[in-house]
Amino acid sequence: MARRIIIDTDPGQDDAVAILLALASPELEVLGITAVAGNVPLPLTSRNARMVCELAGRTDIPVFAGCDVPLERKLVTAEHVHGKTGLDGPELPGPVMPLQERHAVDFLIDTLRAEPSGTVTLCPLGPLTNIATAFRRAPDIVDRVQEIVLMGGAYFEVGNYTPAAEFNIYVDPEAAAEVFGSGVPLVVMPLDVTHKALVTKPRNDAIRALGTPVGMAVAEMTDFFERFDLEKYGSEGAPLHDPCVTAYLLAPEIFSGRHINVEIETVSELTLGMTVADWWGVSGRAPNATFIGDLDADAFFTLLTERLAKL
Repeated sequence: MARRIIIDTDPGQDDAVAILLALASPELEVLGITAVAGNVPLPLTSRNARMVCELAGRTDIPVFAGCDVPLERKLVTAEHVHGKTGLDGPELPGPVMPLQERHAVDFLIDTLRAEPSGTVTLCPLGPLTNIATAFRRAPDIVDRVQEIVLMGGAYFEVGNYTPAAEFNIYVDPEAAAEVFGSGVPLVVMPLDVTHKALVTKPRNDAIRALGTPVGMAVAEMTDFFERFDLEKYGSEGAPLHDPCVTAYLLAPEIFSGRHINVEIETVSELTLGMTVADWWGVSGRAPNATFIGDLDADAFFTLLTERLAKL
């Protein structure tokens, strides 16, 4: 049976690729996509999610708009990385498929209550506001979640938005703290692993060479996305952060990490949003997350390119 997932997202070019990879993979059944404010404000993330579904030819996937601000803070966005629309690069038509009337948090709660306990995996690709809000409103659903596989945080790679914090966690650290403290089994894709999933020119050329609307769009997204990263990191390509979540669901054997304790800093101005990962087990705190540190990048891009070719 296909693994049943809900993708919680703030697209974002790399979010878009993560969604496309999921929609191209029969091993995954996407029950719905919930949009949250993050890379760009909510009206754009909910719009972008529908555009990606239409690009994939999957207008059957329901898309829900969720929280437009973090739990306790003003929204911070990342247009400087993703462009004004969040999906700058390709010229995609505006969405025709409707946004669902239900709030994303209601969809999360209703779905987790309706489906058999332990059969739905949550895949957050942005700030954790929707997930934490659902857990606050309906504590009974927490134990019904099979697993949360998320992109966020950093430890050895430190921060990409502040010296200590990765963007997704920094935007809503209180939400992250609640999710990491919820007791749900967690798998975390931090910058430590995503910065090794680099779209080099040969890898992007292979995606472009698919010659399909999806292949061209993904290549153009990466072309835009990598301008910022090449200037910032001086690396040989842009890191594809969020598709690591989808790839882990499909091929966990290409990833490696440790089951450790991870806490979220919510008080310090200096390190707000830091994922304090006890990699060496020195804190004495109980492990609460599998923190991924490495991947087989060639296998990752082979999987991604092969799947995108199916759309």
